[in-house]
Amino acid sequence: MTVLAPAWSPNSSLLLLLLLLSPCLRGTPDCYFSHSPISSNFNVKFRKLTDYLLKDYPVTVAVNLQDEKHCKALWSLFLAQRWIEQLKTVAGSKMQTLLEDVNTEIHFVTSCTFQPLPECLRFVQTNISHLLQDTCTQLLALRPCIGKACQNFSRCLEVQCQPGNGGPRAQHHGATRLTATALLTVCPGLLLPLVGTSHMFFLPYFLSFLSSFLKMYLYVCFTYMPVSALNVCLVPAEARRGHQIP
Repeated sequence: MTVLAPAWSPNSSLLLLLLLLSPCLRGTPDCYFSHSPISSNFNVKFRKLTDYLLKDYPVTVAVNLQDEKHCKALWSLFLAQRWIEQLKTVAGSKMQTLLEDVNTEIHFVTSCTFQPLPECLRFVQTNISHLLQDTCTQLLALRPCIGKACQNFSRCLEVQCQPGNGGPRAQHHGATRLTATALLTVCPGLLLPLVGTSHMFFLPYFLSFLSSFLKMYLYVCFTYMPVSALNVCLVPAEARRGHQIP
């Protein structure tokens, strides 16, 4: 018995093409949210974490993100989520639970395939309390929109800097700013070799040199060092060895 195969017609090819182009088969675009991934009580989780964290634990934040509608908030959450993941690696079991609770509120940013961070992005040191406060602010800004009026964030996959020389001059929010005067207040012994000698004439030049050196040191720390190296640069070795997040 001979079985005849159905004839292949141009209409069949057209039907196959339409099926392949169907939205059901193409998948969702990168960084697309059909519903809001932010819970209604996210601030409670942040408050619990803040109660247990060292308020002056040093972290970094980007200070020259482009002020792009909705994108800036998403970029800030993306950078904050990296810090939460890093904190989990040095935290104890109880603290890891609190960090993971916060991480679940911002983990949705990992579904976005962000491009590598641009070289123009500038980071400065701040305290963990400021980072968490800023993260809450960004979640509040996104929550009324994400998954509703705005669902497709694919245009935000490239993190952008403010135009012009890497953006405005960075400020150290909540961080300790070292100056020559402050250093001499803590370490007056630096002036002992000059006191009562003819070398007091050189005191203004010495202070100017010391101030310039400190500014250069802090600039290198905040601008060029990676996030993982900032603790080595700014936190004393004794503190790093003896202070683990409980």
